[in-house]
Amino acid sequence: MPRHADTPRDLKAEDLPYRPCVGIMLINAEGLVWVGNRIQEVDTGSPLTWQMPLGGIDKGEEATAAALRELREETGTDKADILGETEGWLHYDLPDHLIGVALKGKFRGQAQKWFAMRFTGQDGDIDIAADDHQEFSEWAWVPIDELVELIVPFKRSVYEQVIAELGKYAVPAG
Repeated sequence: MPRHADTPRDLKAEDLPYRPCVGIMLINAEGLVWVGNRIQEVDTGSPLTWQMPLGGIDKGEEATAAALRELREETGTDKADILGETEGWLHYDLPDHLIGVALKGKFRGQAQKWFAMRFTGQDGDIDIAADDHQEFSEWAWVPIDELVELIVPFKRSVYEQVIAELGKYAVPAG
């Protein structure tokens, strides 16, 4: 897989920082979790392309504000209430073949703060094409126990940790 033109060939993961990031476990009234089929900009080597909404934290931005912004940018809606967040930051490392390629070649992986949010709108409020940079080709609500098997393997341990900490919120509302 080609590296970016300005990426040294001998670049190692430990030479790069983690990208500060937020993730959102959006839960509907039935207790199902929102996932989107990610439009791939880089071939990860896996056919699994589903994920929950997530994205980088801008310089000076609080994690909570970033989570609400990313939810709006990636799903086209802000109709959600925050239920909880992970106690600490969860990390994943890119596989070696993606170092210098994925995440614009600038990061070894991501340090993520995850938020559980209850979706307060209707399915029609979700518009994955609302942002100028559409992230997903399609979306679905899935049971939490089916979530991990949809995720690219190198991110699965983070998803398992998210489920362990925030899965208690993935129950029907009321």
